[in-house]
Amino acid sequence: MSIPPPPRPPYPPPDGGAPEESDETLAARLRGRPEGEAAHSVALLMARHWRPVQDYAGICLAAEGTVPAMAAAAAFHRVFDRLTFGEDGVALRPRLLLTVRDTIREWAVEERISSVLPDLEKPSGGRAMRAAKSMTSENRKLAERSFQTLPPFAQCLLWHTEVEAESITVPAALLGMDTENASAALQQAHEKFREGCVRAHRELAPTPDCRFYNRLLDVPIRRGGALLPDVQQHLDQCRYCRFAAEQLSYFEGGLGVLLAEAVLGWGARPYLASRPGRGRADTRTRAASKHGGHTGGGTGRHRLLSRIPAPGRRVVDAARAARAARSSRSLFVGVGLVGAGVVAIALAVGLWPDHDGSAGPVASSTARTGSGPVSSSAPGTARLPAAPQRTRLRNAAADLCLDIRGTAKAGTGTSLAACSSARTQEWSYDTDGLLRSVASPGLCLDSHADAGVVVLGTCADAKAKRGDDVRYDLTVQGELLPRWNSQLALTSTSEGPGADIVLKVRDGSTAQRWLTDSVTASPGSLSITGTGAPSPRPAKIADRIN
Repeated sequence: MSIPPPPRPPYPPPDGGAPEESDETLAARLRGRPEGEAAHSVALLMARHWRPVQDYAGICLAAEGTVPAMAAAAAFHRVFDRLTFGEDGVALRPRLLLTVRDTIREWAVEERISSVLPDLEKPSGGRAMRAAKSMTSENRKLAERSFQTLPPFAQCLLWHTEVEAESITVPAALLGMDTENASAALQQAHEKFREGCVRAHRELAPTPDCRFYNRLLDVPIRRGGALLPDVQQHLDQCRYCRFAAEQLSYFEGGLGVLLAEAVLGWGARPYLASRPGRGRADTRTRAASKHGGHTGGGTGRHRLLSRIPAPGRRVVDAARAARAARSSRSLFVGVGLVGAGVVAIALAVGLWPDHDGSAGPVASSTARTGSGPVSSSAPGTARLPAAPQRTRLRNAAADLCLDIRGTAKAGTGTSLAACSSARTQEWSYDTDGLLRSVASPGLCLDSHADAGVVVLGTCADAKAKRGDDVRYDLTVQGELLPRWNSQLALTSTSEGPGADIVLKVRDGSTAQRWLTDSVTASPGSLSITGTGAPSPRPAKIADRIN
């Protein structure tokens, strides 16, 4: 008896089936229902998923005909058994494909089975699978772990749109969702999958250095900016982080390749090539490229790969690499000592001007080195004003101001933006070292919560466990050094608008210097004249001191 065609209710072709018959609905009928209803569900589920599973079985075996069909049938039998005992029926396609792969490998290992099925002994098929140590390569472990932690509905949406290259209507029907909700859920699934890769990189990091570079690696790739030089240098030294960067690059194009290789591993590329939807997608991509349109393919990824050091390529000589490794390690063991050639950090009175645009009265203050506070009462030493003042922080290299991305709330990132009178660009600095947001005075710049990426965090008490994470020392050169590590300085990932604010090893460059604009007595105004226009000449800290 032939199997009826798949119902696929909400999407074409309209060949029967009710809209409520999602995969999960059909799977539920296998649990304690009459035999007739169960048989109907089995037939419909097999009609929907048989062809891809048999195709993949043929790829794993490097064969055609009876044996791939037998392996596919065995995989269905195993999955249906699990459905009968209560396993959900969401994201069946990747589950069935994994099951047929594991079934074939088990058969190839078992001599009694392989002796009666010669197709299992092919060098490029069962015999090779039997000899393989792992089905998933080392450079796909993060994506594999991330996909496994996704909710099943997210796995279904990603698999059918990215790997099978099908329209959103297909997974929407398999899930029993309307296409509008499915499209919104697909966007969230993409984001959760990427977040899972970043989280897995941090959780599985073999060294503290790798954990530190976690966000400094993710953010520039996400924004399309250049990697920081020390990040590129770390990638050249670290295979683990280089693999992570390569996996993240697939989010700029070619995500189906990453998913297939992470989930299936064995035979992933041939399986991708066998998908009918992928052929249509390639045709659309070539047409868009021919007419100058945006393809959404791997162009962005190729640009990213050019910034990731290839294995064996050296960006620096051995002596420089050794120095960098020693310097990098020192950042993660809480070393706060400043070198003998570095002078004590002075806190400048001129950085935060009074509301009338003139320097305020000089008050006694302290400067800090990495080992603790140092008196700065010597003649000519700059000191803090008696009360905190408001200003913008203008980056000396980019001529852009430090701003908040969107709403001022805990966890929100910071970036460079064109200087304006927006309150999100106003900051206050007090004698306790807190850099407060004027837009939300309970929030301060936090340089430790997100692995070196500067975000808004709750202003903690100086004696609190995370007190130094939101406190900074200000040097006479205009550097802002986090008190938890004075060898780092606030800077940006690039000199363009939207560049993220991050921590980088202190190097004395202009990119790590921050200038200020005078403010008037008018609340919210950042102009000298009171007209609302920005100050035409931001004051250098050294100028104000002299």
